[in-house]
Amino acid sequence: MAIVDVTVIPIGTESPSVSSYVADLQGILKGYEEEGKIRFQLTPMNTIIEGELPVLFQVIQDIHESPFQQGIQRVATNIRIDDRRDKQTTMEGKLSSVQRKLEK
Repeated sequence: MAIVDVTVIPIGTESPSVSSYVADLQGILKGYEEEGKIRFQLTPMNTIIEGELPVLFQVIQDIHESPFQQGIQRVATNIRIDDRRDKQTTMEGKLSSVQRKLEK
């Protein structure tokens, strides 16, 4: 199981606001989540997605393509992958680990 931090940035939009594009991406992610393929969490600056790496690459391609399908001519997508193979990790597990250390 891997965790990715992804930000899709449509370039050349009519407005400085990109929330409508973010909402569209969240809809794509919701579909994958309903199929049981991923889990995801929207943050103010990015989206965190948890799943098997091959599936995550497909998800990233789909959300990267979304602004193009809406007429945008340029999209920059930033991806950071945490693929730990010595133990099972989850979004909540990573946060819990830090919380335990803060309580000491």
